[in-house]
Amino acid sequence: MIIAVMTIDLHAPWVHSLKEKRREVKSLLTRIRAQFNVSATEVANQDVHQTISIGIATIAANGAQADSTLDNVIRFVEANSDAQIISVERERR
Repeated sequence: MIIAVMTIDLHAPWVHSLKEKRREVKSLLTRIRAQFNVSATEVANQDVHQTISIGIATIAANGAQADSTLDNVIRFVEANSDAQIISVERERR
């Protein structure tokens, strides 16, 4: 069993209030969870208007399956959010 975690940092330049940010984050997290059956939450920068930090965790039978799931999440975020990905950090255990 492999546990894979990933943090995605995004920049959303159009966000000018925490309310706008919450709406974007909530929508994105709901769609990620539904599409990929992973655990997803905002993990940092909750008080910073234009920066979004999302944590993703998944459990897989092997490393290839875990990597594939995380790759698909990244592609999904790129395609379904106007925010730009700043950085991605991954870890497997």
